[in-house]
Amino acid sequence: MNPQAKLVFIFSLLLGTTTTITSNHWIMAWAGLEINTLSILPLISKSHHPRAIEAATKYFLTQATASALVLFSSMTNAWHTGQWDITQMTHPTSCLILTSAIAMKLGMVPFHFWFPEVLQGSPLTTGLLLSTIMKLPPITLLFMTHHSLNPTLLTCMAIMSAALGGWMGLNQTQVRKVLAFSSISHLGWMTIILSFNPKLTLLNFYLYTLMTLSIFLTLNTIKVLKLSTLITSWTKAPSLSAMLLLTLLSLAGLPPLTGFLPKWLIIQELTKQNMAPMATMISLFSLLGLYFYLRLAYCATITLPPHTTNHMKQWHSHKPASTLIAISAIASTMLLPISPMISAIL
Repeated sequence: MNPQAKLVFIFSLLLGTTTTITSNHWIMAWAGLEINTLSILPLISKSHHPRAIEAATKYFLTQATASALVLFSSMTNAWHTGQWDITQMTHPTSCLILTSAIAMKLGMVPFHFWFPEVLQGSPLTTGLLLSTIMKLPPITLLFMTHHSLNPTLLTCMAIMSAALGGWMGLNQTQVRKVLAFSSISHLGWMTIILSFNPKLTLLNFYLYTLMTLSIFLTLNTIKVLKLSTLITSWTKAPSLSAMLLLTLLSLAGLPPLTGFLPKWLIIQELTKQNMAPMATMISLFSLLGLYFYLRLAYCATITLPPHTTNHMKQWHSHKPASTLIAISAIASTMLLPISPMISAIL
């Protein structure tokens, strides 16, 4: 792709995200979402592979439907209450439609079918954008309207997302699909706490973004798309493989790594709200995710490939890893000791 064109698309992506997260009026928020969708489409389909074109088409149709539902819910609310302000979403039907629209935008259960397919058809760098920055505007809208949304509906969708993200990730051999189901599972954790402590939702999202950034950049550096390639990648960059192991375990939420912090705070808050059964359920479903993270970590660092003549080993790379990978990997694994400071800010 032409570098100037790529720069325009990235700039448009940032513009759309900033427009949505800073707007108070529904039309401005909707316009930001549309700019986002249109600027990511060329980045998904830039390889001109049939799978990439299919992914871009699926993404466009899903996001267009979700944007239409956002517009419809805001218009219904304005019709009944005369308010276009995002925080004044009070009409029950509008809130229900908005919940469905944002779940579709994010790829939450039961509107999750498009996300693994789109991520599988996209390059790793575009997959990183889809998993992180593209989820920020919808999560911001959820944050701004959390007082109006139905807590029971959000809890049910969250439990289903955590369960389905765990179950469907078990059988995958494509790394991008595993990360897509991991994203769906994490969305469950973000949504379940939204009605009770929305700041924890944002904290979870920020830390998830940090860990996903580290994983995607590492996979992009060692050029891995499948588990079978991941098995031989340790010869190429042993230090990166070791950091990938720790970051995957952090994403799984194991102490004493960074990923344990949001899960710990969310379980604590759910228990305070007399929702111990829900906390237990979502914790058990996250064990399914732990299995496929361990599988990825095992393939990346512990498995030795069979020494047969048709098995290609990768050359050891002496090129130093980028500073961004180093910073994100350290932050993805070592932020737990400063959790009292983070709790104080919240």
